[in-house]
Amino acid sequence: MVDLEGVVRSHPIKKDSWKTLLTLAYQSLGVVYGDLSTSPLYVYKSTFAEDIHHSETNEEIYGVLSFVFWTLTLIPLVKYVFIVLRADDNGEGGTFALYSLLSRHARVSSLPNCQLADEELSEYTKDGVVSTSNSAFGSSLKSTLEKHRVLQKVLLILALIGTCMVIGDGVLTPAISVFSAVSGLELSMSKEQHRYVEVPVACVILIFLFALQHYGTHRVGFLFAPVVITWLFCISSIGVYNIFRWNPQVYQALSPYYMYKFLKKTQKGGWMSLGGILLCMTGSEAMFADLGHFSQLSIKIAFTFVVYPSLILAYMGQAAYLSEHHVIQSDYRIGFYESVPEKIRWPVLAIAILAAVVGSQAIITGTFSIIKQCSSLGCFPRVKIIHTSSKIHGQIYIPEINWTLMLLCLAVTIGFRDTKSMGNASGLAVITVMLVTTCLMSLVIVLCWHKSIFLAICFILFFGSIEALYFSASLIKFREGAWVPVALSFIFLVVMYVWHYGTFKKYEFDVQNKVSINWLLSLGPTLGIVRVRGIGLIHTELVSGIPAIFSHFVTNLPAFHQVVVFLCIKSVPVPHVGPEERFLVGRVGPKEYRLYRCIARYGYRDVHKDDIEFERDLVCSIAEFIRSERPECDVSLEKLEDDEKMTVVGTSSSNLDGIRMSVDDADFSEMASTSELQEIRPTEKPKKRVRFVVPESPQIDREAVEELQELMEAREAGMAFILGHSYVKAKRGSNLMKKLVINVGYDFLRRNFRGPTYALSIPRASTLEVGMVYHV
Repeated sequence: MVDLEGVVRSHPIKKDSWKTLLTLAYQSLGVVYGDLSTSPLYVYKSTFAEDIHHSETNEEIYGVLSFVFWTLTLIPLVKYVFIVLRADDNGEGGTFALYSLLSRHARVSSLPNCQLADEELSEYTKDGVVSTSNSAFGSSLKSTLEKHRVLQKVLLILALIGTCMVIGDGVLTPAISVFSAVSGLELSMSKEQHRYVEVPVACVILIFLFALQHYGTHRVGFLFAPVVITWLFCISSIGVYNIFRWNPQVYQALSPYYMYKFLKKTQKGGWMSLGGILLCMTGSEAMFADLGHFSQLSIKIAFTFVVYPSLILAYMGQAAYLSEHHVIQSDYRIGFYESVPEKIRWPVLAIAILAAVVGSQAIITGTFSIIKQCSSLGCFPRVKIIHTSSKIHGQIYIPEINWTLMLLCLAVTIGFRDTKSMGNASGLAVITVMLVTTCLMSLVIVLCWHKSIFLAICFILFFGSIEALYFSASLIKFREGAWVPVALSFIFLVVMYVWHYGTFKKYEFDVQNKVSINWLLSLGPTLGIVRVRGIGLIHTELVSGIPAIFSHFVTNLPAFHQVVVFLCIKSVPVPHVGPEERFLVGRVGPKEYRLYRCIARYGYRDVHKDDIEFERDLVCSIAEFIRSERPECDVSLEKLEDDEKMTVVGTSSSNLDGIRMSVDDADFSEMASTSELQEIRPTEKPKKRVRFVVPESPQIDREAVEELQELMEAREAGMAFILGHSYVKAKRGSNLMKKLVINVGYDFLRRNFRGPTYALSIPRASTLEVGMVYHV
C-alpha cells in the first residue's frame, strides 16, 4: 500500500495523471467502500423483518427496490459525490472538517487560545477561505454567530452529536456486517442449529478483528481493494444472472411510481419499513470522512463507475429472484444468500465474511481518527495514540477506544442476536450523521461558498426532508434497538462536553490569573534567585502573558534555570500546519532576562513528533529567532508581550538556510562553508557536546552571539519540563450542575485518562510536576 497522503499532496487534483487517479480510485475501494458494498447482505432482510410482508402481487418488493434505487441515487450520488465532497477543509472531510471550516469563517472555534497569527497560516486562507465578497445575509449570519455564545454552543453540540453517532456506528457496523455475512450458514443447517452457531462464529471473528488492530492495517492493506472488488464483481454478476434468469422486466420497478404504490398499499407498515431501506446507504459518509487519504475525483470515479452500478445490479437481482419466489419457508430466509445459486454459496459466504471484515476495519480506523481529531480540538480527554505505520499518514491505534469498541460490539451481537434490531440501531446512527452533515452544509453554502440563502434553503429542504422521513422511521423503532446509538451517543456527548467545558474554564482561570509584567521587571534579570545552567520548559496553555504557576516556582524554589521557555503546544482549526510554520517564537521581558515564549502549532490531523526530535526543533527555533531578531523589536515591552509580534519559525528540517544544531558526533567536513560558534568548554565534562552551525549571512551582532552561546551552554546542561498538575474545583456559590460537571465529571476524566506528560511525549525522568488548585 502506498503512502496515500504523499500521493495526494505531491499531485494536486488538477495535475493528477490518469495513472495516479486510477490508482487512488482503486485503493479507495478497499478503504472507503467496504461498508457500503456489504449493505446488500442485510437491507432486504431488515426491511421485510416485521413491518411488511412479501406478497404474490410483488408490489412490496418492487416498491422497496424503487426506494433503494432513488435513495442510492439522491443521497450518496447526488448529495455526497456532487455536492458535499466539494466542501473539503484543505483536502480533509468529515463532520469536524465542516465544523473547522465554519469556525474559521465565522470565528466560532471551540479552541480557547486562538490567535490572530493563526489566521496567517497558509491552510487557514487557502482555497478562498477568507473572502471579501459576501452576501448581505451571509454577513449578518456571520455577525450573529460571532456575537451569540449560545449559537456557538449549539453549533459545537451539533458537530459533537454527528461525531458521537459516527463513534456509535463504529460499534454497530462491525456487528451487523459480520453477523449478516455469517448468517449464510443458516441455509446449510436447521434454524435451531444455526442459532447456536451464528453468534459464536460472529463473536470469534469480531474478537480476531479487534485484536489485530494493534498491528495496523498497512501490512494487509494491499488486500483490501482486491477483496472489495471481488465482492462487488460477485454481487453484480449474481444480480445480472438473477435478472435474466428470473425476471428481466424488473427494471420497470425503478420508476418512482412504484414507491407511491408501495406506500399506498402498506401505509404505516411501509413507512416503518423505511428504517430498513435506509441501510442501503450505510457507509456513504465514509466517502466524505476519508477524503483526506484520496482525492475528490478518485472517490467520485470509484463510486460512480464501480460501486453504484454494482449495488444497483445486486439489489435488482435480489428483487428479481424474490419476485418469482413467494413461498419462503420462514422469514429469516428472505436474506441475501437465498438469491445466490446453490453451487456457489460457500465461496460467496467466504468472500462476504472477508468483505465484512474489510468494511468493519474501515469504520474502526475512522473511529480512531475522529477520536484523535476531537482530542486535538479539546473535545475529548487525552488518550494513548500509537502510529502503526511510519509511511502511511493517519494509520493510528488507540488501545482504550479499541477494547471499548470490542466490548460494546460483542454486547450488541450477543444481546440482539438478529439482524432486525441491529439494523434499527445502525439505521438511526447513519441517518443522524447525514442530517448533521446536511445542516452544517447549508451553513457552508452561505458562509464559505458565499452563495445565496435560496440555494442553502433548497439544499436543506430537499435533502433534509428525505433524511427526516428516514429519521422518523428509525426513531419509531426506539424500543426495538434504535435506543442503542442514542444511549452510546449520549454517553460520549456527555464525556466530550464535560471535558470541553472543564478545559475552557481552566483556561479562563489561567487568563484571569496571569502575572503582570511589572512583577517580572521588579525581580530583575536574576528573578531574585540563583540562575543555574540548563533550559526550563514551563508548559502552559496561555499564548500571551506570564502564567501564575511561574510566580509559584520563583517564590518557592531557591534556584531556577538559566534559560526559561514558556512552551504552549496547541491545536489550530486547520487539518495540517506546515513544518515551515510550526513555531511562533517571541520574548517575555527584556533580552537579559533570557525568557522566551514558544508556541508549537499543530493541525487536528497532524502527527506529533517524538520528544528528541521535538526538543531539537524547539531549541533550533529559539536560536533562529535570536539570529534573525531585528534590533527594533525589543524597544517596547508592550510589543514583546503582543503575540502578533512573534516570529514564525519553521522546524530545522524545513529551514535549510537557518541555524542547525549538532549534538555529540558533529561532522566537521560539512561545516567547512559555515562560520561556527566557539565551543563552550565547562570545567566538568558535559554529557553532550552541543554546537550551533550558523549561516555566513546575514551577519549577526555580538549580543546575539553571546545569547546563542548561553543557549548552547544551557542545552548542553540539559532540559527540564515543568508542568502544573491542576486540580480543578468549582467556586463556592456555584450551582449544583456546575459542581457536578467540574467536581465529579471533569475530575473523574482527568484522573482516569492520560496526563499532559504523555500527550506531550515528555520523558518522565526530566519532568517536574507541581500541584495547583484551580477554583473555576
